[in-house]
Amino acid sequence: MRFEYFQMIDRVVALDVEARVVRTHCAVPQQNTVFEGHFPTYPLMPGALLLECMAQTTGWLVMALSGFTTMPFLIGVRDAKFRTAVFPGDELEFEGGIVHEGSGFTVAECKGRRRGKAVCEAQITYRVMAFPSPEFRQAILQRAEQIEVPLKELIK
Repeated sequence: MRFEYFQMIDRVVALDVEARVVRTHCAVPQQNTVFEGHFPTYPLMPGALLLECMAQTTGWLVMALSGFTTMPFLIGVRDAKFRTAVFPGDELEFEGGIVHEGSGFTVAECKGRRRGKAVCEAQITYRVMAFPSPEFRQAILQRAEQIEVPLKELIK
């Protein structure tokens, strides 16, 4: 994870377009300025950043479903739950899937776990639109390569 760049996903562990599911891995950094204020002497990963991990996890799946011809823009969150504290150094795995697609919108569900135990979950809604520019799409594809998205299998 690189909080300062909002790069929450370290690696795509599994991505199955046919089954419409994805799993990712995220390692919470030991040190980060976020923890200086959240909270002094008791550092916790903010819930908003856990939500961002879930949104990015299923966001990669949404892009994969279109062969990276469109991208998701977060527009809504429902039923978000944070079940336990997440600390610096924790290793997290997120698993998500698509529950609805249509009319330019996609709804996904995602859960986060630490050592197999639930830490968070949410239903996330995206507006799916064209990339704003070819340069932006290229930057997303470069990031996809870094986190091991199987691009050769997805881009036609």
